[in-house]
Amino acid sequence: METKNIGLRGIEVADTRISNIDGEKGKLIYRGYDILELTKRSSFEETAYLLLHDALPTKEQLLEFKSKLSDARWITKRMQINMGNWRKDADPMDMLQAFVAALAGYYDEEFATKEASYDRAINLIAKVPTIIASWQRVRDGLEIVDPDPNLDHAANFLYMMSGEKPDEEIEKIFDICLILHAEHTFNASTFVARQVASTRAHMYSATSAAIGALSGELHGGANTEVMKMLLEIGTLDNVVPWIKEKMSKGERIMGMGHAVYKTYDPRAQVLKELSRKLAAKTGDPWYAITEKVETTTIEEMKKQKGKDIYPNVDLYSASLYYMLKIPMDLNTPIFAISRVVGWAAHIIEEKFAEAAPKPALYRPKAVYVGKYCGPEGCEYKSLDLRK
Repeated sequence: METKNIGLRGIEVADTRISNIDGEKGKLIYRGYDILELTKRSSFEETAYLLLHDALPTKEQLLEFKSKLSDARWITKRMQINMGNWRKDADPMDMLQAFVAALAGYYDEEFATKEASYDRAINLIAKVPTIIASWQRVRDGLEIVDPDPNLDHAANFLYMMSGEKPDEEIEKIFDICLILHAEHTFNASTFVARQVASTRAHMYSATSAAIGALSGELHGGANTEVMKMLLEIGTLDNVVPWIKEKMSKGERIMGMGHAVYKTYDPRAQVLKELSRKLAAKTGDPWYAITEKVETTTIEEMKKQKGKDIYPNVDLYSASLYYMLKIPMDLNTPIFAISRVVGWAAHIIEEKFAEAAPKPALYRPKAVYVGKYCGPEGCEYKSLDLRK
């Protein structure tokens, strides 16, 4: 197979039992369960347990898992004090990457056994929301809100961030968002997490590296770019001329198209409905504008290039988070709140070879396209002889 200049796309690098994408049929599977089924019947905590343990929990197992998550939400006050030393306009993803890496300096990181790795995974899943919520309060000059052990994962984050407990409908909407973003096979950040784990680095290092990969606008940062687009469009009447102008210039419409899905992204399908419900509740125009962006882009793509295009996960998540009054620059950190579950599952699988064994360390081959001065290489000349 030709492997040059394709960024490993389509190249099989490892086996996994964690998730699967059928891009032709628009299906996403977590450990054998369809994502659409999980969003209807499951919760984030239950889904997290499934991704980590390869089975849905019993009632007792779920209660224990939720209890462990609740107990692990707290971060040391020293970390929160240190946040005050950062610039208030620092990128939240830079902050998150730094403080996740710093967790290794505060908490024991025994990675020798699989069971210890599950404990570290719980520590990460529980603490990432607290780090993000703490940063939001610190940079706004507000008192930090402590975790509430009586709230589930989704509601607790919204409470720590805003200081107000969400109603049941808002909590459920956000819980479903977390389920949808929890895992997505060997995407850029997950592959980075596995690659770092393959060196036998510990879980905090692998997760910190994954956060760095997620921060790019072509990966987790895309939903922020979608919301910037919607704000630029501004009104429903502006959608059609705006889209036509951008596409006539060959510019990309953010939130449309996906590298894997050749039909409707199932996550976008769910988020579209959630955005519609929330807009009906809040009276915001963003669902209507987003839907018009979708239909206009589909029509123009067909007309201009004769091709089909569909929304991806970012199109409707952008307006959804905006209507939840989440600051735009927290969209990607919130992605990490959920995706840390998938990263942890992949790090554990990479470390303990749950699927078929593979070479211990990822080491892809590069094709050298630099200069050759001769069969023995370039002649080194002293500084005074160089022109």
